[in-house]
Amino acid sequence: MTTTPDLLPVANDFATELPELALAWQAEEAPEPRVVLLNEPLATELGLDPAPLRSADGARLLTGNVVPVGATPVAQAYAGHQFGGYSPRLGDGRALLIGELTDPAGRLRDLHLKGSGRTPFSRGGDGRAVLGPMLREYVISEAMHALGVPTTRSLAVVATGRPVRRETDLPGAVLARVASSHLRVGTFQYVAASGDVELLRRLTAHAIARHHPEAADAPIPPLALLEAVATAQADLVARWMLVGFLHGVMNTDNMTISGETIDYGPCAFMEALDPAAVYSSIDTGGRYAYGNQPMAAEWNLARFAETLLPLISEDSGRAVELATQSLGTFRARYSASFTSGLLAKIGLTSAVGDAAAVDLSEQLRGLLQESRVDWTSGFRALTAAARGDAEILRGLVVDLPGLDAWLQRWHEMGPDADLMDRSNPVYVARNHLVEEALDAATAGDLGPVHRLLDAVQQPFDERPGLERYAEPAPQDFGRYVTYCGT
Repeated sequence: MTTTPDLLPVANDFATELPELALAWQAEEAPEPRVVLLNEPLATELGLDPAPLRSADGARLLTGNVVPVGATPVAQAYAGHQFGGYSPRLGDGRALLIGELTDPAGRLRDLHLKGSGRTPFSRGGDGRAVLGPMLREYVISEAMHALGVPTTRSLAVVATGRPVRRETDLPGAVLARVASSHLRVGTFQYVAASGDVELLRRLTAHAIARHHPEAADAPIPPLALLEAVATAQADLVARWMLVGFLHGVMNTDNMTISGETIDYGPCAFMEALDPAAVYSSIDTGGRYAYGNQPMAAEWNLARFAETLLPLISEDSGRAVELATQSLGTFRARYSASFTSGLLAKIGLTSAVGDAAAVDLSEQLRGLLQESRVDWTSGFRALTAAARGDAEILRGLVVDLPGLDAWLQRWHEMGPDADLMDRSNPVYVARNHLVEEALDAATAGDLGPVHRLLDAVQQPFDERPGLERYAEPAPQDFGRYVTYCGT
């Protein structure tokens, strides 16, 4: 392992403050690392010079084979409920936290490598990743960022030069991921299960300082942390629902304390509105179906609350009472956030958000669902209707009398077409386009990935030449299934 002092100045806050949760480890050697995609705007935002990151040293650094001076790469320990079943020891099975960057605004950002090889948490896996799923996370996380959804981001995808055996030999790759942190509900579960209350106290203080510093001044800081995380997650899941995003694996180890979306494995953007929509091959019971995501988030937060009980009050009954009251804020916050966003999608501000407006928004969802209208296209067609052209929308809905009556009531409320332009994307990372781009990239052609990124990184700006990126999947695309490849 070699070090470099120049390319990436990082700190070791997590490893230093919580060594019990940080296992020092080295990345697997990548024989021929090559930068496939580099997120130059993100690099600049982090205060990094993109050019050196494209170099041979940069590629080695982004695979963990070159380590910044003073850095101590670690595999993080955490537990988690996976599809409702508790696993006491998960951790980074194929990932390493290189350390924390301080961006020009003074914010700490984790640099984390995914697919960097086996660790003691690998549970029999090879610790490697393949190019397609790493590109998927890059594309979809950048699409989510452009949509205004809090998310981890992708700094780079680096080919390792080593084939990885799955069903066939596939090109190996490492994803360099940036996050506000990688603290998860599962991190707290791991510590709580240990029974080490002092470690739990230190972890809680670390999370408060990193993400929710206002909680430190509250009468009961751990309770304030619970409320802050519940608020952040309510807003996050509301945003998922508004853009039609399905996470697919909402396990407690995939719920961040920061309120960022993490892990883009069997994820997808919903096509026709369907509360029962599931795209994950492993979610056979629909636990994380589109319509279940708010409830899944609330369930995860209850598990988070359980970990904090010893810090909330020495009286266990009182601790449960206080935590239950705090958890009660989630539903109200989610409802307010989702309703406000849905009203914006139909061009009505919160000032007009009386019961009639809310009822109108729900009626529209019913019309769209009945006709299996594509979620993204349907709201863009409604935007055209706000400017006087309702025929596109009328061509999508079966119940024309019902739609026409709805449009009349809606027009009487004075929808704001400009607000709708800002609230309804033209382009999302549509499933058929993602698969097309990943297939091409695996075969050596990155052109479709770059063209898809160009569309989804400016999702609200309709541009000539990108018409196919705004269209729903063709009829012959069939039922979409994603796999836990990341």
